[in-house]
Amino acid sequence: MGFEISDAMMLALIGAAGGIVLGLAARLGRFCTLGAIEDFLYQGNDTRLRMWALAIGVAGLATYALVAFGWLDPGQSIYHQATWSPAVAVLGGLLFGYGMALAGNCGFGALARFGGGDLRSFVVVVVMGLSAYCVLSGPLAALRLSALALAEVPIEPRSYPEVLSGLTGISVSLWGLLICALITGAALLSRSFLSHPKSILWGVLIGLAIASGWAGTQWVADTGFSAFPVNSHTFTAPLGETMLFLMTSSGGGISFGVGSVSGVLVGAFAGSLIKGHFRWEACEDPRELKRQVLGAMLMGAGAMLAMGCTIGQGISAFSLLTLNAPLVLGAIFLGAAIGLRQLIEGVPFGRIS
Repeated sequence: MGFEISDAMMLALIGAAGGIVLGLAARLGRFCTLGAIEDFLYQGNDTRLRMWALAIGVAGLATYALVAFGWLDPGQSIYHQATWSPAVAVLGGLLFGYGMALAGNCGFGALARFGGGDLRSFVVVVVMGLSAYCVLSGPLAALRLSALALAEVPIEPRSYPEVLSGLTGISVSLWGLLICALITGAALLSRSFLSHPKSILWGVLIGLAIASGWAGTQWVADTGFSAFPVNSHTFTAPLGETMLFLMTSSGGGISFGVGSVSGVLVGAFAGSLIKGHFRWEACEDPRELKRQVLGAMLMGAGAMLAMGCTIGQGISAFSLLTLNAPLVLGAIFLGAAIGLRQLIEGVPFGRIS
């Protein structure tokens, strides 16, 4: 009797493969959203910001190539199926960005740091996952759904290529490829960035990891025996999913998200060993821990309002060129900038009780 892999396990393996690449990128390629924003605002260095843009562009090119060949239906993704409430999404992005500054990392960054032995990041991961599920399906779920319904904008197209296709008659996939080619070109339009081949390599690999999520989940959805969502990497709700799976697999089974989270931990751990950076770290200042817990709570809630985090909206949704993605990413940037300014100017968060 041959060994058979269930559809759910296959999704988890696909998620883990991409997650390992992302984890390695964080540890070996210094891929970090907050770090990129901080470098740009306070050091005038846009290398990591351009790496982010390159990841978006490459992910988009690969994703819309899948669409062009009929291997991906964007309409099956959560970003197309959910109601469009831009005001709530922007509010969520602001909360997430501000919380990210307080916590010192986003959910993905916290996972990568935990993979390197940082126990403070473990606290961020746990609190963020709990906060996300509190808003997603817990006591605050009704409030979230009411806010989404009140702010909903009824519109049929859910991506910029769809809007442009409706206006011009040119195919959605062609518009998607053109826009993503422009994003890729803009990212590479810098002699300074071109002098960092390692950053370029990791930007490309990150983009391909995101596209692999779309391709893999679509393939399982098309060929599997059960109904599964088409998605790619994001690191907010999957943190809660992973905790549920670890506590009771019957309450929350194996999934793409669980595999993705596990993959990031494995990749980050391997990357920290390769660099010789693995070491156990703990928080010695209770005021710092208080700030990080508050930031994690804001990130979990904000991501549920925005329907994604720096990876989920910032790259996965952006690779589909959804209407929300640039709005949320801009809001995250602004929220993070406000939080960083407060921290750098010495606002005493320790007074928060």
